[in-house]
Amino acid sequence: MGHDDCVVILAGGEGSRLKPYTNVLPKPLIPVGDVPILEVVIQQLRHAGFTRLFLAVNYLDGLIRSYFRNGEDLGVSIAYSKEKRPLGTIGPLHLVADSLPESFLVMNGDILTDLDYRTCLDAHKRSNTELTLVTFERRLDVGFGVAHVDERNAVTGFQEKPAISLSVVAGVYAMNRAVLAHVPGDRAFGIDDLVLTMLKAGLRVNNYGHRGEWYDIGRQPDLERANDAFARRRHKFLRRENELAGVA
Repeated sequence: MGHDDCVVILAGGEGSRLKPYTNVLPKPLIPVGDVPILEVVIQQLRHAGFTRLFLAVNYLDGLIRSYFRNGEDLGVSIAYSKEKRPLGTIGPLHLVADSLPESFLVMNGDILTDLDYRTCLDAHKRSNTELTLVTFERRLDVGFGVAHVDERNAVTGFQEKPAISLSVVAGVYAMNRAVLAHVPGDRAFGIDDLVLTMLKAGLRVNNYGHRGEWYDIGRQPDLERANDAFARRRHKFLRRENELAGVA
């Protein structure tokens, strides 16, 4: 293992928008196809050479621990941390601070993507910044006519059903240990809090734009899209299976 092969996976959310499924299963165990989404993530990380993983768990964590255990069956080493109270996206890092290398990844355990995690971390290390956000270009179609109105309440322009492109934060972050200096250890602290704190301090936050596929399974329509993508292009998301089967 290398010194920078550590990934903190956030797997403690309740997944309230996916009820009733998440009444009995934690969101990381919701399947895409026939594989729990977190198992897809772990297999991808293993394929990229990341073998030391920390799972930040909370809701129904016993089921997650029972399924993945110490990670040996998937070729990785898994350690667990459980917050006593909600700590947000970044707050849980303090629970494993003593085990973190200089550079590492933090990510949600419920996203389906073909992102190359190793290339992402390498790009972060070259950026000479403390924090890199992975973003995905999401096109939003507005199904209405949109008027542009100035402060005098005059219409200055009109667009019929415009499309808006946004850089959506993809739930994957590369960072250095130095970010912990900006993270309080006694309250919930999200990635939004961290970014705004760093920008206020005049620190540059790096962007890594992912041009491939990305699906969040947080809502039922998103889960359906992820299942469809997985069914059609399973080989893109589980390259390790291809190797075991002798497929290029």
